[in-house]
Amino acid sequence: MVTAARPPASRASVRHLGPNWYATVMGTAVVATAGAGLPPHVPGLRAALTVVWAFSLLTLLVLLGARAAHWAHHRDQARAQLLDPATAPFYGCLAMALLAVGGGALTVGRDLVGLRAAVAADAVLFTAGTVLALAAAVAVPYLMAVRHRVEPGQATPVWLLPLVAPMVSAAVGPRLVPHLPAGQPRATLLLVCLALFGLSLLATALMLPLVFARLLTGGPLPPALTPTLFLVLGPLGQSTTAVGAFADVAPGVVPEPYGRGFGVFAVLYGVPVMGFALLWFCLAAALVRRARRQGMAFSMTWWSFTFPVGTCVTGAEALGRHTGLMAYAGPAVVLYGVLVAAWGAAVAGTVRGLVSGALLAGPGRAHAVPRTVTVRTTSGAVR
Repeated sequence: MVTAARPPASRASVRHLGPNWYATVMGTAVVATAGAGLPPHVPGLRAALTVVWAFSLLTLLVLLGARAAHWAHHRDQARAQLLDPATAPFYGCLAMALLAVGGGALTVGRDLVGLRAAVAADAVLFTAGTVLALAAAVAVPYLMAVRHRVEPGQATPVWLLPLVAPMVSAAVGPRLVPHLPAGQPRATLLLVCLALFGLSLLATALMLPLVFARLLTGGPLPPALTPTLFLVLGPLGQSTTAVGAFADVAPGVVPEPYGRGFGVFAVLYGVPVMGFALLWFCLAAALVRRARRQGMAFSMTWWSFTFPVGTCVTGAEALGRHTGLMAYAGPAVVLYGVLVAAWGAAVAGTVRGLVSGALLAGPGRAHAVPRTVTVRTTSGAVR
């Protein structure tokens, strides 16, 4: 009897490594970038944030290598993840991880690597992240329409992930504008970011009602998925951050009155959107508290508490800059405290899961067999 050779342990360990792991990079990078814009000056904070950014960069490099090994040695599992409507939306996280680390390079990473290297790193990561964000924003909805078998009652905030990725590009891209030659290059990049803002905003506006309707008509999400309700904060906080970034760089880049118009838009758009973000934060927190009472244990969905909350911090900071109101400083500090606490809890749970092997063990006992998925074909549904 011939026994099939077992794959090396290093290969087996990445078999069930999904694209959702890039959320660890996003959640870590936003701790650094959001902290850099806080109103109070805390001695030693800048150095600590630089260390956090360096950790996000290291995590990104490790995950890129691990995911490359995943695609090289476990193509069947990689294909199954693309065909799984619960996993495919997480491919938007790769783009957002690249963009978050790139944006952090110019915000705090320059203290470590220097301005020239930070600009180069951000340019590369912004370009790659934007291309992948646009690809995910098109490919994942296409798969959902053509290959996946989904019903309205299955809608979750995870569906927003590939659509939010271009908004992250829109928010971090303006940081590169001052480093381009004056004239056409600067204006072009700014308007490209504005187009990415519109693309993501309108796509999110189409998807969000499905998520809200599912919540009201189908009841609370299962406890393990309840943290994903915080993902709705992502497009809200990130879009407010984006319009604030436009207003920061627009004067002198685009002709008047458009330069001043961006500042007006940042306030008229950001204030009501952050008001809705506060409403959703309270609703999501109440549902998480309910799920916790029902025994919600740690899972990778806890990383949903990090990046979306971080975007609300940067959004509040942007409103503080453009309204001149100290009223936004308090919420920014409070939300940043929530972000740091959530990040600490997510890191601790992830480390425990990696040490025990539970997070990379795969579904159930079928460690080497991809999860069965339902897909659409031209001849009907197949399993």
